[in-house]
Amino acid sequence: MSTTIILYITVFLLVLTLAWIVRTEMRLRVFFRGKQAKSLEDTITALAKTLDRIKEREDMIIAHSEEIDVKLKESVRGVSTLRFNPFADSGSNQSFAVCLLNELGDGVVISSLYSRERVSVFAKPIEKLASIYELSAEEKQVFEEAKKKVA
Repeated sequence: MSTTIILYITVFLLVLTLAWIVRTEMRLRVFFRGKQAKSLEDTITALAKTLDRIKEREDMIIAHSEEIDVKLKESVRGVSTLRFNPFADSGSNQSFAVCLLNELGDGVVISSLYSRERVSVFAKPIEKLASIYELSAEEKQVFEEAKKKVA
């Protein structure tokens, strides 16, 4: 290559570089000018304060979410009901058994036996998916159905 071609290429690259520098300088001036003549430092400070408020709010939301998770585990999640006739010779399906369980496996089985002369209601506590009281067949059935819903 001749010296003249190298010189033209160098001049072309120099002009291209100068154009890029001028364009970048103009963009930086617009950027640093900001809206309504605000300085970049004021904008960054405002963004930092906003970020701090967002972080505080995030911490509050996380704490609240954890509190809700604890309460949710203790709330009733598994419910099952069964109506039945305990006496084949009389009545209809007026007796029932209900099981209410939370996620921790605690709850109660409530049953009612209806006859023409009286109504008997029984409540049997459930702790950690077990009862210290003997459950009838109907009570066992609603207990098993409620367990499936909390699992």
